[in-house]
Amino acid sequence: MSGRVLYPVAPAPTFTAITDGWTLTPVSGPGVGLLPAAPVAAAVPGEVHLDLLRSGLIADPFDGGNEAAQQWIGDTSWRYETRFAWHADGAERHDLVAYGLDTVATIELNGTVVGRTENQHRSYRFDVRELLAEGDNHLVVTFAAPVPETLARAERHGRLPHTRHHEFNQLRKMACAFGWDWGIDVAGAGIWRPIGIDSWSGVRVASVRPLVDVADGTGVLTAHVEIERAAAASSVPVEVAVTVGGQAASAVVVPGTSVATVVVTVPAARLWWPTGHGAQPLYDVTVTAGDAVWTGRVGFRTVAVDTAPDAAGNRFELRVNGERVLVRGVNWIPDHAFLTQVDRDRYARRLRDAVEANVNLVRVWGGGIYESGDFYDLADELGLLVWQDFPFACAAYAEEEYLRAEVEAEAREQVTRLSPHPSLVIWNGSNENIWGWADWGWRAKVGPRTWGDGYYRELLPRLLAELDGTRFYSPSSPYSFGDYLHPNDPRNGTSHIWDVWNQRDYTAYRDYKPRFVAEFGFQGPPAWSTLMSVVHDAPLDAYGRDMLVHQKASHGNEKLERGRGGHLPPGSSIEHWHWATQLNQAHAIRFGVEHLRSLTPHNTGMIVWQLNDNWPVISWAAVDFHEHRKPLWHALRAAYAPRLATLQPRPSQVAIDGAFEGVAPVCDRIALVLVNDTAADFEGAVTVNRQDFRGGLLASAVITARVPARGTASYELPAAVADFGDAAGELIAARVPEGSGFADAILDGADVARQRLDPAALTASAAAVDGGYQVTVTAGSYARDIFLQADRVDPAAVVDRGLVSLLAGETAVFRIASRAEADPEAFLAPWVLSSANALLRS
Repeated sequence: MSGRVLYPVAPAPTFTAITDGWTLTPVSGPGVGLLPAAPVAAAVPGEVHLDLLRSGLIADPFDGGNEAAQQWIGDTSWRYETRFAWHADGAERHDLVAYGLDTVATIELNGTVVGRTENQHRSYRFDVRELLAEGDNHLVVTFAAPVPETLARAERHGRLPHTRHHEFNQLRKMACAFGWDWGIDVAGAGIWRPIGIDSWSGVRVASVRPLVDVADGTGVLTAHVEIERAAAASSVPVEVAVTVGGQAASAVVVPGTSVATVVVTVPAARLWWPTGHGAQPLYDVTVTAGDAVWTGRVGFRTVAVDTAPDAAGNRFELRVNGERVLVRGVNWIPDHAFLTQVDRDRYARRLRDAVEANVNLVRVWGGGIYESGDFYDLADELGLLVWQDFPFACAAYAEEEYLRAEVEAEAREQVTRLSPHPSLVIWNGSNENIWGWADWGWRAKVGPRTWGDGYYRELLPRLLAELDGTRFYSPSSPYSFGDYLHPNDPRNGTSHIWDVWNQRDYTAYRDYKPRFVAEFGFQGPPAWSTLMSVVHDAPLDAYGRDMLVHQKASHGNEKLERGRGGHLPPGSSIEHWHWATQLNQAHAIRFGVEHLRSLTPHNTGMIVWQLNDNWPVISWAAVDFHEHRKPLWHALRAAYAPRLATLQPRPSQVAIDGAFEGVAPVCDRIALVLVNDTAADFEGAVTVNRQDFRGGLLASAVITARVPARGTASYELPAAVADFGDAAGELIAARVPEGSGFADAILDGADVARQRLDPAALTASAAAVDGGYQVTVTAGSYARDIFLQADRVDPAAVVDRGLVSLLAGETAVFRIASRAEADPEAFLAPWVLSSANALLRS
């Protein structure tokens, strides 16, 4: 495990990180008796688990059942210490700056307590000029054991409702560090972001909020600049100058004050747009105050969300630069259970996964963190919209001053830090907490105590109004945006759909007609090589000990079995279980997404749970921890295509006169729905065939389709095409003109379990080519959901496509990037060359 920790903000040029000579020692708790007396070499930035792992004192926390065996780490308090050289350089001020401490910590410099901290989500700055010694200095950071600390606070302040098994809501620490229904319990400690000395004189730029607007084509930048003075500058005026887009303006901060507001206008500013709507021009911003300099980037754009009532309820319609954006989103969790292992390159790969799956919005979920600046920089560059939760999730939170003060300090810092990023369009107060109050029995448990409502509906919106009113704010997700409305009412605002997966078959997605879905998902295992890297049960079994360690959802594997029942044929082997549950996950989400998108514009978006994993685990993720794109990712890419053709059941209605050529318009229950989320109109002839698996044509119709830009159109199919004569052996295929941007749509007459698919439908060949291998497959009859599990041959292999269905006579080519020396035929082996048809072999 290696990686480069990232700064949450760009440090001042005067900052010197203290990185060398750190050691780690258990102070109290079970670690004292379990470890050698000698200190352990520590990395800073870093985390306790990783230091112990590097020193050979623990095994990989992700492997087998090690999670349970290592719970003592979270029950132990830890001390980091080092000695560093410091020499006076003539600067007036010397501040000790800690960009991230996890979490309850006491900081000592040369034997004097500098400060105490208790919030992972903020930074700390201490004036230590009187404590530094010329030459050698001793720095100590002691962390309270996180799990006992949560229990002690629960006893002291009173327990409040929460999910999972730890009292995580007692601390401002990443909630999912204590485990989640997809996450490992590795609550630990560490100096997880840089710590060091910032030596400066005169004036320091303490913060900049460069807020943007657009008026009649002119970009307007309003920079709110806060400065801090050292003693020598306390009685002199300070000019603050702001430059952007070749334009400049300035203001003077007079003695006794510390804030300036500078407005700069940029004529004919190029607008920043989300992906699929335009380009992403970014403007460099430079702020100077005396000799101090701050640099950043902005994009000129406007943001609004319309939640006004209409005949169907309360809409949730996102607009950027006045243009409606239909959201195709994914939920984001921290990309590694050990946060210091996520560097800019890993962020870039993961956000590229999102963009290449046709995603246009990423929701940063409230059980995680405010991500590093690189995350938001990359989103700015890629045109990925960001919905940012404040870190409150699935729990009640005290509002008394001991916690409220930390929440306010954290929110002020993070709202200011993230204000330059055009990608950030929505702030959200909490994840499911208002829903929890309404539905999960919290009221009786909380009684007259506070539970977080004051944060979500008073403190946070007040701070945003003060600091950054340019973004939309929602008190929670889900939320209905109206008094007396249930917070998870699909007719209003945002909703979460979790009865599907937990209790109901995935076809129940069609029972919903929501305005906007901020969470829904279905589980499936990671790639075979990812799962086998940590599961060592002998024999392998879906209910083996190691397997269940890596399945965190309540009764998760039982739900996987129930969820695929009736859809896919049963099988006895672990290979069959693995592929079938992966495929069923993909089928479930594609089914749900295509249904929801077919409701456009009644439905204006959805955010699938989830894009990524933070360790090797069976989960809802589309991309697993080892960065393999699961079948779900390929299904999502197809269902999220800007231009989508889908065949959907519809209530009977009269077909549009003249829609069909050569076939009389009749009433039926299947419609071709075309969703055109592009800036160009579409007009073309769509041929819709009902055919058997060998390609025999049974009925046909031609639809003259017209779909406006950013619009939809629906066309009923005539009964001759829509009515299956032999559902188990037939399909309906809508063939869209080549080059139209629409992919063909297929409607199966039955689930795989009841189809007469030929297990030997494919003929295939494989060959070595430059950079890897190439597999060519041809279908003798209908071949459904062809997928190459190339990682079974080479865990590092990457395949360019997946989940491809072929009609009789069609051919597909798969290109595999791989450096492994393998027999090309290995990529044709059973369970490597996979398909829905292959499930019928057993």
